[in-house]
Amino acid sequence: MIKPAILVVDDEPEVLRAVSRDLRHKYGGTYRVLRAESGAMAMAALRELRQRDEPVALLLSDQRMPGMDGVTFLAEARLLFPNARRALLTAYADTTAAIASINQSQIDYYLLKPWDPPQERLFPVIDDLLDGWRADFKPGFGGAKLIGHRWSPHTHELRSFLARNQVPYEFLEAADSPAARDILALLPPADRDFPLVLLPGGKRLVRPQPDQLARELGMSTQANAPFYDVVFVGAGPAGLASAVYAASEGLKCLMIEREAPGGQAGTSNLIENYLGFPAGLSGSELARRATAQARRFGVEILTPAEALRLEIDGPYRRVRLASGASVACHVLMLCMGVSWRTLGARDAGRFTGRGVYYGAAGMDAASCANCDVYVVGAGNSAGQAAMHLAENGARVNVVMRGDSLAEKMSQYLVDRIRNHPRISVHARHEVAACSGGEKLEAITLRHMGTGAESATSTQHLFVFIGAAPNTGWLGNAVKRDRHGFIVTGPDLEKSDLRDWPLARAPFLLESSVPGVFAAGDVRAGSVKRVASAVGEGSVCVSFMHQHLAEL
Repeated sequence: MIKPAILVVDDEPEVLRAVSRDLRHKYGGTYRVLRAESGAMAMAALRELRQRDEPVALLLSDQRMPGMDGVTFLAEARLLFPNARRALLTAYADTTAAIASINQSQIDYYLLKPWDPPQERLFPVIDDLLDGWRADFKPGFGGAKLIGHRWSPHTHELRSFLARNQVPYEFLEAADSPAARDILALLPPADRDFPLVLLPGGKRLVRPQPDQLARELGMSTQANAPFYDVVFVGAGPAGLASAVYAASEGLKCLMIEREAPGGQAGTSNLIENYLGFPAGLSGSELARRATAQARRFGVEILTPAEALRLEIDGPYRRVRLASGASVACHVLMLCMGVSWRTLGARDAGRFTGRGVYYGAAGMDAASCANCDVYVVGAGNSAGQAAMHLAENGARVNVVMRGDSLAEKMSQYLVDRIRNHPRISVHARHEVAACSGGEKLEAITLRHMGTGAESATSTQHLFVFIGAAPNTGWLGNAVKRDRHGFIVTGPDLEKSDLRDWPLARAPFLLESSVPGVFAAGDVRAGSVKRVASAVGEGSVCVSFMHQHLAEL
């Protein structure tokens, strides 16, 4: 396979030679380091690479260049290689302009001159950018191939599973892809059912379920031991943050995740108000970084694996899994997060996976270019999805029951949506019905005030209408409120603690059962933000240690 390219652009020959030399020394074994002395020369090189269908991993450009400055170059380059990571190499005096350009050109990072020593000031940043690119890169050869129908719910489920678990793959539409037809012509009739997964080693999986596909890909679905200090149910931001701190402090940790690390936050297209990331980062990027960090400290992660029942046995807490296995622990951390509520419109269920989608993954945006799409919801997730779809060429209609986006959405998103030429907002409306044949073809909108209905054509409806906690499997084992959220700490009533066996009161994030904690969106009264989930998960580790000391 051709090495992916790193392109360096600088009009100062000495700087260009120096940075190219450093990059070749560090990355030359895996990447081709190319260089250009101007933005125009760099664009010409990128057009040639695009014509040859060769991958570009990173663009590193000086800011002050005659003719075309770095921000302009990176903005134009994004149209040719949208997945390449982009960084500015700039002088200290230009940092304000660099920060201001982040929103305009979606630059991933900026580096200051001079970058000596590169081991401290250049390579760590480049490593992180290249790691992110590799996680999103879908090789045209050598990776897994998924052949299926675009409007098949089963195919969409597998595509979502692979994308959210950051498994590189190539999707081939069974109906009109020449490559798919060539592959199918070589297979026996029994293997021509869809979805069909072709693994790099030559093995074929016909209509696999996600857990079967996970096992074939080498993902962990069974625990390595029967007992752990701490078991985490859910690998969203709260669980991952808690696991990182717990494992780094020597606790033996197991994490159980039924879909993919990152939780609901992992589906966010761009989180821009998370501290320390001025250019923002995607939910999948946050999930990738946090998962790698957890594994580095020895956290064992099972995915997909689903918890079915909680059993309390003296000082032990035992989790029964859908696989039939069980794991025991002294401390149980409940951080399952929430799931999107289903749309109550007539016939919406019939088109789930066939045009009606919950959440908006990056894989969906590419198929929506130049299409009229509808986003239902008025929170930050809906706003992020609307912006992402519009930036990828869709004409986006936001449908909301309220009067104003500002009621639930962060102001920075409200401002961007109002000013975006491809986004329209339909306030005081709801989706009343969905219609179509094999796939979604139209929806009916209803005005909340007048009740007037109007039909409109669309094949894409993305739903973000509130969330329900994933706590049904707990039954009566721990106290939950009437909505299913787990009640903790001072919010527990005396009547909730009739069976409480300890002299002390429950810790701040502890449930009605000693040693069973809850953090993040699944906890009653929590702030539904990524940063607060990370904070709760981190703080909870102190309470875990205190509980273990009591034992």
